Amino acid sequence: MTPSNTTPGNPGQPVPPARPSNWNAPNVITGVRILLAPLFFWMLLADGGADGALRWWAAVLFIVAIGTDGIDGAIARRNNLVTDLGKILDPIADKLLTSGALVCLSILGELPWWVTAIIVVREVGITVWRFVELGRGNVVPASKGGKLKTLVQSVAISLALLPFWTLFGDWVFWVNGIAMTAAVLITVATGVQYLVDAAKLKKIGA
Repeated sequence: MTPSNTTPGNPGQPVPPARPSNWNAPNVITGVRILLAPLFFWMLLADGGADGALRWWAAVLFIVAIGTDGIDGAIARRNNLVTDLGKILDPIADKLLTSGALVCLSILGELPWWVTAIIVVREVGITVWRFVELGRGNVVPASKGGKLKTLVQSVAISLALLPFWTLFGDWVFWVNGIAMTAAVLITVATGVQYLVDAAKLKKIGA
């Protein structure tokens, strides 16, 4: 009788674990995060960036949407639901929200375009590289540095979105500036690290 944890016809050969379906809870959460992005953009731009209720709700929507990044990742790891699709969609969802928020803030005149350009070019470049590697059979998940980058960006963007200056005064802009500077620096640093990793992969492939 063949043990239940061995391959039929090959006693002693362990059965490889079943691959999780792409249609699982973490991937659905990631998909919802992507779908919420256009609504967030509209809410932020609809009244020209006025510091009213719509601005507050746009900020809250961004925080909730970007916050699900940690939730879907935790669910996937805890329940063995990590998929290649999830590894690709998760950073795309993050980049869509963060890059879109930066572009909107620049459109509203609240953030210099050069800051947005540095971050968006880095994000798009890394995403394109991921797809190139995917075509070669290499799935490149977000690194620990990449996750930290997303966290710092999320905090900086959240502070820029929330009109706290209407409650606490103009000194809030200094805090926002420091947070955004940190986001730019870590974005550049992790981008360089990805380039180093890409060179290593290329060397291994050669």
